[in-house]
Amino acid sequence: MQQPYNPKNENIQIFVKDKLYPRKEAKVSVFDSSVQGGDAVWEGLRVYDGKIFFLDQHLERLHASAKTLAITDIPSKEFIKDAIKQTLKANQMHTDTHIRLTLTRGEKVTSGMDPRLNQKGSCLIVLAEFKPPVFDNAKGIKLITSHIRRNSPMHLDSKIHHNNLLNNILAKIEANYCGADAGIMLDNLGFVSETNDCNIFMVKKGALLTPHADACLTGITRETTIKLAHELNISCIERNISISEFYNADEVFITGTMGELTPVFEIDGRIIENKFNSNIRELLYKAFKLLTATEGEPVE
Repeated sequence: MQQPYNPKNENIQIFVKDKLYPRKEAKVSVFDSSVQGGDAVWEGLRVYDGKIFFLDQHLERLHASAKTLAITDIPSKEFIKDAIKQTLKANQMHTDTHIRLTLTRGEKVTSGMDPRLNQKGSCLIVLAEFKPPVFDNAKGIKLITSHIRRNSPMHLDSKIHHNNLLNNILAKIEANYCGADAGIMLDNLGFVSETNDCNIFMVKKGALLTPHADACLTGITRETTIKLAHELNISCIERNISISEFYNADEVFITGTMGELTPVFEIDGRIIENKFNSNIRELLYKAFKLLTATEGEPVE
């Protein structure tokens, strides 16, 4: 079960376009491209102990996604960093904070799909909340396999971190109805791609495996996990993986900014049985937490 609403967020300040607003006044126009068609890009970041974790990597991805969508007036990294730090300072946020960073194409002069109707400049939104990781890292989570397939590059390139998330939301709705925490999404060939909100890994007989990132985003936490595995001399293989292989894994875990490295204890009613007493996720998680304690850009 995900974390409930935190009343500490009732009076937060939110950065919209060029300044801060109280939560109740922070709004975008009904003509904004994010409202008209999900035409925006976003990033999720975390703040640990006074430091913004992997800020530059997230901003690079935001800029890349915005360029792919041909957003012409992308704010500089310096402007975005300043907006983030203004927001954190105004809210006195130093740790256990999640930042939802959104860049929309901006307000249209009239409704319509044509980006040429966006003549008022892009709109940056910095929404920071007091929010610990959403999943219980000790207990773990339960997954089901969704019948909603992950977008393939033939249809919509998942390397674009865009705001049109209906594909993922439909899979999450299915998981909710099934009493699961998230839904595993297969690719167009029937291999596991990711969950509706995180990348996924499995361990079998001492080997760490993760699906190819063909039909999903190459998550920053995913990349970090693979890098840490190499540093710890843990074999990590990227290949097509069937759902049956996940059922029979020794360990399964998901990775993401909001979930870190969360263990999975059940998939489609099958309990994940650690027959070889693997502790690979634990080793990787300890190494990841050491990174969050030492890396990042200072809030002030």
